[in-house]
Amino acid sequence: MSLSLRLQRAWLARGALAWALCPLAGLYAAIVALRGFAFRAGWLRIERLPVPVIVVGNLIAGGAGKTPTCLAVVELLRQHGWTPGIVSRGYGGSAGDTVVLVTPDTPASACGDEPLLMQRRSGAPVAVGRRRVQAGRALLAAHPAVDVIVCDDGLQHRQLARDAQVIVFDERGAGNGWLLPAGPLREPMPPALPARSVLLYNAPIASTALPGHVVQRGLRRFTPLQAWLEGTSAAATDLRGRRLLAAAGLAHPQRFFSMLREAGLDIAELPLPDHHDFAQLPWPSDTADVVVTEKDAVKLDPARLGTTRVWVATLDFQLPPAFAAELLALLPQRAHH
Repeated sequence: MSLSLRLQRAWLARGALAWALCPLAGLYAAIVALRGFAFRAGWLRIERLPVPVIVVGNLIAGGAGKTPTCLAVVELLRQHGWTPGIVSRGYGGSAGDTVVLVTPDTPASACGDEPLLMQRRSGAPVAVGRRRVQAGRALLAAHPAVDVIVCDDGLQHRQLARDAQVIVFDERGAGNGWLLPAGPLREPMPPALPARSVLLYNAPIASTALPGHVVQRGLRRFTPLQAWLEGTSAAATDLRGRRLLAAAGLAHPQRFFSMLREAGLDIAELPLPDHHDFAQLPWPSDTADVVVTEKDAVKLDPARLGTTRVWVATLDFQLPPAFAAELLALLPQRAHH
């Protein structure tokens, strides 16, 4: 078992490995507290962009569903007359300190798989950069029509002032309740919902004591890779009754596998490291049918697949109306154009 998988398991309970890592968690807690104090005291500067900012993030390490949440928030904002842009850190990209303005043709290796997926799925302008304030400014300079920014995974990035934050939890909740590396928490679990925050549970039921909204989710469509990459709406295929290989380069591939089974599919599981680059195809060349996530699909070239048919599973992610109303209420009134 890989170290990362052993850690993920350890984070769910207060077992021997978690206890052994407690001294490091104490050190991490001190750094988090000092950093928080530095911002409150004004030693570290918080910068504000000229448009409202919504930060989408989680309190625990590993993916809890930020990407589909960002896409759903972008769609919600559009429905209410906003013109959103997206700023992301771009894990897995090679940008370094420069800002990359993502287009549909930007290679995932340059910007990261999630920003490329968000750009292709939403069509919204996306800027990737280690310093999110700088990325936000570059985005606004290139796209002056943008009047609200959705920041993907920046909850702990306090330099960027925000008008609202969306905190996402999945089935794991707060795990064993301890800070990294003894537990999954990036910062201490708050006793109540932080100010200007809305909480979304990407899980069947609430997984912490904090008040929040449960998202409606499901895998609804399976599209051939070529059609998905071209953005053409090919007729959805019913894959039930076929033996499928399910490949997933996610932090928590089990969630994807469970949803495929809930959709009635017969799958063999192929979990891959998060942000897997697909430089080599990870399945035997005589595999008939493979189903992948959208995050992995952006890194696959149909020309390399031989006789294997690859299907892209599209996640349907519906925000509850009460969540939408709470989030929109945190934004300033829109000036009428």
